[in-house]
Amino acid sequence: MQKPLVSVSQLTVFKNRKRILSNPLPFHNENFEKYGDTFMVNIGMGNKVVFTRNATTIKHILQKNQKNYHKSSLQTKDLAKYIGRGLLTSNGEFWRVHRRMVQPAFHKKKLEGLLGMMLEAITEELSEVPTGKPMNVFPLMGDLAFQVVAKSLFSAGDIRARMRKLQDITTTNQKMLIKEMRQPYLKWWFQLTGAINHHLELSKDAQHLLNEIIQERVDSDTEKDDLLDMLLQARYEDGTPMPRKQLIDEVLILFTAGHETTANTLSFTLFLLAKHPEIQEKLYNEAKETDFENGDLMASLGALPFTKQCIEESMRLYPPVYVIDRVSLDDDTIDGHHFKKRTVWLMSIYELHRHTEFWENPDDFRPERFHVSNKKDFSDYYFPFGAGPRMCVGNNFAMYEMIMTVAILVKKFRLSTSLDEVVLNPLISLKPESVPVKFEPRE
Repeated sequence: MQKPLVSVSQLTVFKNRKRILSNPLPFHNENFEKYGDTFMVNIGMGNKVVFTRNATTIKHILQKNQKNYHKSSLQTKDLAKYIGRGLLTSNGEFWRVHRRMVQPAFHKKKLEGLLGMMLEAITEELSEVPTGKPMNVFPLMGDLAFQVVAKSLFSAGDIRARMRKLQDITTTNQKMLIKEMRQPYLKWWFQLTGAINHHLELSKDAQHLLNEIIQERVDSDTEKDDLLDMLLQARYEDGTPMPRKQLIDEVLILFTAGHETTANTLSFTLFLLAKHPEIQEKLYNEAKETDFENGDLMASLGALPFTKQCIEESMRLYPPVYVIDRVSLDDDTIDGHHFKKRTVWLMSIYELHRHTEFWENPDDFRPERFHVSNKKDFSDYYFPFGAGPRMCVGNNFAMYEMIMTVAILVKKFRLSTSLDEVVLNPLISLKPESVPVKFEPRE
């Protein structure tokens, strides 16, 4: 009979409330190191959350017994009220139906047709990179990733102002959501002061903006062969299209999830390359032989395996989805412990990706870990895009975009930084506070 899990008290949580609000990762790490790979946290009102970095447990929840685990109300209610009910924020049959409708838009064959749009957006965003002095690359990568999603969705060049407004709304609402999640004891205050209603109105503005763009496409009666066209042509089993409200929700979620995680990973990757000039030069020697402008884009991407390894290692050290939530539908027994139905789980991918049981020198940047000959060894404890049926639908889209961006930048510039370590800003995804990098043109 195993001992019951250690429970971190509500008082301990309250005492650490300021650091948890700022960055909960050190608090999580202290508890993992003190109590082991799985422990409980008492968040008050009789509610407890189970935290785990146990690889077997995470695989059990996400893959082996995934039917017993749904996304928790953190996403299906709290996040959904701001970005709608779509792939990221739904469960059950509703999720399965819409996953089947959206998935074809991200098949590799379909993505081949989007690579030209992707390259055009990346090239435009990188056309005037400031050189000679350090700059924070995070805003640059945020703008780049947002424009890539916008171009791939709408293939239109006259919507930049509206896209900037949409980007501002999604960023502002995310900050509000984080306050709600990390300070649940203040929800009454957020309601009383009208803060939540203010942000819900911003969400309506975002939905109205997207509806305008969609209606313009419908009225134009033209086909662009972009992601919006694919979603407009998607049909339920009875042959009917998505209702407009559902289409808007799916598009808003693609924007929110699609640009943010990519911008984060690109920023972390550029920092790591700037810190390791020898790795950067190896990547340059690979990228300099690639010509994206003339030739088969898919073949060019396939000719950059080391570039991909650098990105994969960056996502190990700084997984954009650093924690995954689930709630159990029925009782379950995991690792000798019995858990009742409606148990809420938070699985720390950040901790799993740095677990000394699985990774040699886990804090080191070693892209060679992901050489094709080694990749099979990590499948049980490397989940940069999640795992199981709910694995990120846009993982290939994101990887193509990141490989292009990193290869183009390193081919044109030498990267350097004086920063020793990035300050982390864990919101819905794992963000960096600032990433100062200096770009020097290559001769």
